[in-house]
This record gives sequence, structure tokens and C-alpha cells, in this order.
Amino acid sequence: MSNKLRLVAVLLCFFLGSLGIHRFYVGKVGTGILYIFTFGLFGIGVLVDFIMILCGTFKDKDGNAVTKWLN
Repeated sequence: MSNKLRLVAVLLCFFLGSLGIHRFYVGKVGTGILYIFTFGLFGIGVLVDFIMILCGTFKDKDGNAVTKWLN
């Protein structure tokens, strides 16, 4: 289980997803940079990430699921 909060990730994805800020938050810097240059992989990647975060299957850079909503 990741120490990153799911609530923060979902809010970052919703409001700043096309800039990949939610990916930077969980430590995925490489794909975060890719999202900046492709506007969230043309919106499709942001939508997929948003759904994965809501379902609890989104993972951080170490492969741990981001599942905790609050501390």
C-alpha cells in the first residue's frame, strides 16, 4: 500500500491531469513529462488514470496501489 493519498491524486488528476501533475505526485516523473507534452496523451490517458484512481488500482512508482483516501 502506497503512502500517497488517493484523494490528492484524484483531485490533481481531475484539475491538472492534462499536465500530468498526478503522475508527478506518485513519483512517475517520466510519464508525467510525457503527459505534459501530449496533454495527457490527448485526454485518453487522463480519463484512464482518473478511473483507475477511483477504483483503487492506480500504482505509485514502486508498484504499490494508491488506496488510502485520508490519513
